[in-house]
Amino acid sequence: MLSAAPVSPTIPVVDMERARAFYTDKLGLTMTETDATGGVMLQAGEGTKIYLYKRESSKADHTLAGFLVADIEEEVADLVAKGVEFMEYDQEPIRTENFIATIDGQKAAWFKDSEGNILGLTQRG
Repeated sequence: MLSAAPVSPTIPVVDMERARAFYTDKLGLTMTETDATGGVMLQAGEGTKIYLYKRESSKADHTLAGFLVADIEEEVADLVAKGVEFMEYDQEPIRTENFIATIDGQKAAWFKDSEGNILGLTQRG
């Protein structure tokens, strides 16, 4: 059953070196392996992983991966200090203030990686 199987996001990137630098230097993930196609596996928290693979430019206008964090204000401040640019929203049901939205008791924020993919942070209420 898939309910017991680990899952990890698979994210397309155009420039692997630029993306690898973004995910390791700015987000602090650790590269654990590469494969024969040039894909890169990155270690995140609690045994979770993100796989990056090279492909031509693609367009996704939705969140591809989300990080569950304990203190979203601290994480946003840390990432902004590293040059990560967060997105602001002002359209129901999402309105951000200082990059953070509060929705049904949870807080969330979104930013783009070096390749234009949307990633998110969530702090549960």
